[in-house]
This record gives sequence, C-alpha cells and structure tokens, in this order.
Amino acid sequence: MRVIVVGAGVLGTMHAWHAIERGHEVLHLEREAEARGASVRNFGQIWVSGRAGGAELQCALRARALWEGIGARVPALGFRAIGSLTVVRNDAERAVAEAAARRLDAADRGYRLLDADQARALNPALRGDFTGALWCERDAAVEPRVAQRALKDELLRSGRYTYLGGREVRAVVGERAVRDDHGETHHGDAVVLCTGAWLGGLVRELVPDLPVRRVRLQMMQTDPLGEALTTSVADADSFRYYPAYRSEALDALDAGQAQEPTAAEHRMQLLMVQRADGGLTIGDTHEYETPFAFDTVEEPYEHLTGVVEALLGRPLPRIRRRWAGVYAQCTDTTRIVHRRQAREGVWLVTGPGGRGMTCSPAIAETTANELGW
Repeated sequence: MRVIVVGAGVLGTMHAWHAIERGHEVLHLEREAEARGASVRNFGQIWVSGRAGGAELQCALRARALWEGIGARVPALGFRAIGSLTVVRNDAERAVAEAAARRLDAADRGYRLLDADQARALNPALRGDFTGALWCERDAAVEPRVAQRALKDELLRSGRYTYLGGREVRAVVGERAVRDDHGETHHGDAVVLCTGAWLGGLVRELVPDLPVRRVRLQMMQTDPLGEALTTSVADADSFRYYPAYRSEALDALDAGQAQEPTAAEHRMQLLMVQRADGGLTIGDTHEYETPFAFDTVEEPYEHLTGVVEALLGRPLPRIRRRWAGVYAQCTDTTRIVHRRQAREGVWLVTGPGGRGMTCSPAIAETTANELGW
C-alpha cells in the first residue's frame, strides 16, 4: 500500500510509523517545515496515572509499551521510565491519593501511596513542604522538542518514507488523493488526516459537524536545575483534572478545599518534568473559550513558581522560555480520539486532547488495524 499521512505531529508521525512497520510506503505531508504545534509544546509525559479506567487505561498502557520499544530503537527520543509522584500536603489531599491506591486497576498503573520520606528517597530533589505522594511506576517521559525529528530520521532509513514539509493540503481529490498548496496532487491507497488543532479549512469542509474543540495552555521551561529530578511531579490540583481520581474523597476535597484563586481562574495543575539538559518543563493551564488570547499572562507562572519552590525547598533557576500551545480535544471527553471516515479511503483522526503524547502510538496502531494495513 501507499499511505498518505497529513500532519507531522506525534499522532501523524505514529500513523506513518505503523504503516512503515507493516511494510507499506508512506508519503508524509506537513504544512510547516516541521511540526510546531502541541506535539512539541508539551511535557513529553507518557502519563498513565490519571487515565480513566477501562479502554482509556488499556490504550495508555499499550502506548506505554510501544513507546518503550520505539525508544529502544530510537535513543534520541530520550525515553525514560521515570514514574511520577503526585504530592499531597494535607489529610484531604491524602484521602484522594488513598482512594486512588485502592482502585481495582491500581496495580496496572503501579500506584503506591508513600509518606514524605519515601517520596524523597525516590526523588531527593523534593526537599520542601509536603506530607506524602502517590507514586505511579508506569509513567514515563520523552523529549517532545526532538521526538518528531528523531522518529522522522528513523523512518527515512526505511527507504519507503517520503517527507514533504511546507505543504498544506487544500483538497481531497476524488478517492484517496489530496492536492497541496503547490498545486500537486498525491495519490495513495489510503489517506489519514492527523491535523491536530487545525480544525478549519479542509477539515471543516470534510466534517462540518466535527465534535472537537480547541484547548489552550501555558507552560514554561527553566535553566538546568543542577541536580536530578528523578521522577515527574504533579500536585494535588491534578486530582481535579484526571478521571482516575474521581471519588467521594475528591468530592470532599472540592467541597472543603477550594483551589487557590489563580489556579481556579486558569484551571491549573502543576506538572513538572526534567528535560535532558537538566531544565524543568513546568505547567499548565486550561482555556476552553475561543477566541483565545494572543498573549501569555504572568499570574499562572507566578503561581506555578511558588508551588514548585515550596516542593523543591529552593528557588527555581532562571526561566528560559514561556509559551502557549493549543491542542484538539473531543467534546465528549470520555472518547479517546475522534476517528471518522471522511471520504472513501480518507480518514480523519483527531481530538485526543491531553492524551495525545501518551496515547498516540496505540491510537495509530488501532487505526492501522481497523483499516487493515
């Protein structure tokens, strides 16, 4: 088969990966020279811990296994099986962690409830003020700013992969063919559109009732910390944003412990991962109402700085970068992804939301299976 993949973010790249793995030829089109969207503007977390039970967790666990295998073949991905600590600071937050640790699927996630000393033994950089943590052994990380390029380099070695950057697809032509903004028409046996947060133009023409929304977030990255942050780190505000933590204990936390006003206004949680160069990627916020602002605002960064410094027990290094990103999320947030046949031989796959970096290898594998590649 000749598979045409449109969009070179992590989801599109993983579709290309599975097609090449199954012996097919791939033409990969990307409207930018290289991917510049949410696939490079994220934490690089392979985040099993917060996923909903059932199909979503199974997708994440399958993706985690695929990431590990791909990482062994492509060391430049920077795959690291570092796990995560979600720290708690009082009894109400600890009760949510305890409820999570009692889930029937807790062992699949590698959950374990730790006291503060046990958490510091796993991550000695956490010398600040907290009372315990929920450990998730299955969480991992990759390097998002280099992952797509590293995967592309490996795909090119196959001799069956062609990448065309700077090519915006403007139209689907007949069956299984697309025309780009250079006026070239590309024919294949299957077309997969992985256009990320680009939901207008061709996507709107093909699927005008697309049940997918855009979500904006802010993040930042520091200079090197000067020591190892041996796990990724989240705070208890994360309990409010991930379905795995829904429980009576979370209801009690919501009722009795309001979020700090800035965190509530910007729908915030702390997520933090150390990059290969020693810097920390820190975030994030959630904004759902469009049109989005074109600027970043300082209050969320100030809030996150205070939270991180309290956990580390030391000042943060200099902030090197601040940025905003936008990703696509199914409006039915219980759906892992929106996969739809838009035309004969043409499929649209979009809307994984915050699961994108985690679940893309398994989402793409499912597409390949369903299309009979």
